[in-house]
Amino acid sequence: MNPSSQPRNIDILLARYAESHRNHTNEIIHFVCIPLIVLSLLGILWAIHPVVAVATTLASLYYYTKLSRQFALGMGVMSAVMLGILAIMPEYTVLPVSIAIFVVAWIGQFIGHKIEGKKPSFFEDLRFLLIGPLFVLSFLYRRLNFAY
Repeated sequence: MNPSSQPRNIDILLARYAESHRNHTNEIIHFVCIPLIVLSLLGILWAIHPVVAVATTLASLYYYTKLSRQFALGMGVMSAVMLGILAIMPEYTVLPVSIAIFVVAWIGQFIGHKIEGKKPSFFEDLRFLLIGPLFVLSFLYRRLNFAY
């Protein structure tokens, strides 16, 4: 078989992730909640120390680059915006706001999966915690006709 005709790892991961995200309501919940979870997680890390948030971002971007440079670029832009938001927030608000967003967004995620009738993908494979943001980004890329 021609190597170029074999599915890429990113395509396989997105297809597996999509298996438990077919209900339109669940998809909408994920489109809202996943970016909020990423922002809130970065906020919790930022509250520990901004360097921790930046280092975690760089580590995730390294993983994303191995999957798809185009996705890594998009996640880099999104991460930079999120880190910028955290940088302009009053320092004393970052942790409590991040924890509140994190809890509410995860509740939303589990409601979405209750509606879907399937458990979250990361219960099977922890990598899907990193694939979720790419799943959301893939919809934007397809709508804008960007290759990934």
